[in-house]
Amino acid sequence: MASAAGVASAAGAAAAEAGRRPDASGYVLRTATADDLGGARAVMLDTVYRDLKSGYVPRWHADIIDPASAYLRPERCTLLVVEYGGEIVATGAVRDRGPQAPPNPRWVADRFPSGTTAQLCRIYVRPEHRRHGLARQLVRELGEFAARVGGYDALYLHTDPAVPGAEPFWRSLAREVCDERTLPGGGQGIVHFELPMPTSLPTPVPMTGRRAGTHPAG
Repeated sequence: MASAAGVASAAGAAAAEAGRRPDASGYVLRTATADDLGGARAVMLDTVYRDLKSGYVPRWHADIIDPASAYLRPERCTLLVVEYGGEIVATGAVRDRGPQAPPNPRWVADRFPSGTTAQLCRIYVRPEHRRHGLARQLVRELGEFAARVGGYDALYLHTDPAVPGAEPFWRSLAREVCDERTLPGGGQGIVHFELPMPTSLPTPVPMTGRRAGTHPAG
């Protein structure tokens, strides 16, 4: 039976031939295709049940059920996945929709309007693949996508500080805009952040999947 390292090495070689970019440990970050949606959905659903503990809530998680409509078809949205040994182990996405009020504070919604705000979302990594820098790499690639596609003035996200490690991770990368825990009544208990928009972009790497070369990731 092939070892995990051997499987990862073979997957990395195949990915490199297909125009993807594996790293030394066998992880491959790339733009999702229709074939990846089942694996991506599994990562997302496992996270909302296990880490966020909300379970599936239709008004919050419709994009998880239909990621093709949410991320693959719109020109200025994207879904990235990280593959390891043929399995999707992490996800990250950009949507062209800012925070809505309610439930978010009106001034936060006004500051990050839909259309000109790139919202980072669904940046989830399976527990056994954490501490490999995958989330940080996803954030970088998503920011570069938003800058390259054009029309976005801001990179926005929100996080639930009750999730272990989430708040310190985002504070290491982004600037706090609003901590709802400080509002009267505690708001939703989430923290809103803004990230700097990249200004110097690398040369695009041709990718397999939708609009190769103009929708790069990795």
